[in-house]
Amino acid sequence: MLDLGQVYNGPYCAFLLGQLGARVIKVEQPGGDIVRERVRGQDDPYPFLMLNSDKESVVLNLKDSGDRRLFLRLAEQADILIENFSVGVMERLGLSWEELHELNPRLVYGSSKGYGSEGPYSTAPAMDLTVQAMSGVLSATGYPDMPPTKAGPAISDFLAAVHLAAGVLAALFEREKTGAGSLVEVSMHEASVMALASALGVVADRPDREIPPRTGNRHPALSLAPYNVYPANDGFVAIICVTDRHWVQFAELLGGADLVTDARFDDTVGRAERYTEVDGIVSAWTRDKSRAEIVELLNDASVPCAPVLSAEEVYRDPHLKARGVFVELSHPIRGSIRVPGSPIRMGDNQTVPSRVAPTLGQHTDAVLAELCQVEPDPDVQGVER
Repeated sequence: MLDLGQVYNGPYCAFLLGQLGARVIKVEQPGGDIVRERVRGQDDPYPFLMLNSDKESVVLNLKDSGDRRLFLRLAEQADILIENFSVGVMERLGLSWEELHELNPRLVYGSSKGYGSEGPYSTAPAMDLTVQAMSGVLSATGYPDMPPTKAGPAISDFLAAVHLAAGVLAALFEREKTGAGSLVEVSMHEASVMALASALGVVADRPDREIPPRTGNRHPALSLAPYNVYPANDGFVAIICVTDRHWVQFAELLGGADLVTDARFDDTVGRAERYTEVDGIVSAWTRDKSRAEIVELLNDASVPCAPVLSAEEVYRDPHLKARGVFVELSHPIRGSIRVPGSPIRMGDNQTVPSRVAPTLGQHTDAVLAELCQVEPDPDVQGVER
């Protein structure tokens, strides 16, 4: 597989496919994936290491005719190509789907654009933040009396990457029947819109109802309560009651029999209509307890909840450790470093990286010698090509 991905979208798709067994050759321009530029010197930033384990790095200048011919020789042998360049880039390089399909009819060509390859927005510059804005994610995030807020993680990049990986796998299955590869396209914009199911439900199902503004940590359609993040004496805890059974079990902890039988809160609609009052009752109960104490009590009562963890706590989380999510690899500059494996597990087989992400151009000479029969030039080494 040839990975021409940049930043998060394309590289994460290629990472997932690589962890499922594909040999991934990351083709980088002389400057490398732009994520490498986030730190100075030769020490690649951690996000790059996360998404590029087990890949081989080959540096080719695709604007150079000689390097482009070498790339075409690689493409002729490839099963999959992944790219997430802006609309028109691959065409200007002479590496469009049509051209590479003619060269290699079995090639599965995975392409992810911000807004797709056609349509009114298709040529607009797109990054995760701008796609969150156009997809409604930004307007749905935050509090009603504050400006729109982006979702903390790069959700548009990663949603598109997972959708693209699924599409590529389907195309490989189809190729087994037809013998022909196909073009798979995923728009970051469209993948992100799918995550707005609750908010869009208000628009489609209840057109007579005013669309709620940003609801903070409450339900996007204000249809459930409790549904919020509540204070503990050492942080915050997320608590949700999806069913009446959840509420009854929680109410016994909150206020005993009187609250359980209170007609104002005895069904989902009633609680949702009084979400401010419900939040007050819950907060009064949580605020003098620790996160661990709250979670233990609610887990025992089978009420959905979780402590709000920081990135540092996630990095050291005992559950992730027990699941073997992070593995220790040796980096030529950083030394020992922990990187995650793929979330996809096949039966009892856990897919975890065995090699740290490559340095820029690390495998250029070896890959070109093996696949293109190009002997290394002693005067032109690796990244200098």
